[in-house]
Amino acid sequence: MSTRSIRRSDDDSDADSPELTAVQAALAAEHAAVYGYGVLGGRLDGKQGAEARAAHDAHRAGRDALARTARDLGGRPVAANAAYALPFAVPDGPAAVRLAAVLEDRIAGAYADLVRATEGERRGDAAGALREAAVRSARWRGGNVAFPGLAERAAGADPAETGPVEAAGADGTR
Repeated sequence: MSTRSIRRSDDDSDADSPELTAVQAALAAEHAAVYGYGVLGGRLDGKQGAEARAAHDAHRAGRDALARTARDLGGRPVAANAAYALPFAVPDGPAAVRLAAVLEDRIAGAYADLVRATEGERRGDAAGALREAAVRSARWRGGNVAFPGLAERAAGADPAETGPVEAAGADGTR
């Protein structure tokens, strides 16, 4: 769920815009979350399965909204990767729950950056998405963190828990 593979075309008039860059990074994170929930959703049933489906739907809606925003800002929405390397194996329900919390933390980080880069209605939308990701993360984790979305940036954080998920086989240039 790395944002290093964001590709811009030469004709993007606002290619250097911090707002567009943040939108593209959040879009890349949403693509990765949609993929991740596709993986973990099959390992959960009952109430957790329903929560995973609802989160998957929310991330698909977020992805679609961010793609529209990128176009509105004059950019070409970053495409999803074909596959993503997960931070750890997800063989069972407990691992799926742990992955869901990691995905939400990463989404929260992308939206925290988007809040900082935007103003007005877009900032409000980004703050709302940050809040939703923080709430989902707290539900999956069974508790919350002081600054949702920023834990992965903390000094000494375990990269296996919080580092980026890379596109499978990607070299960072896409």
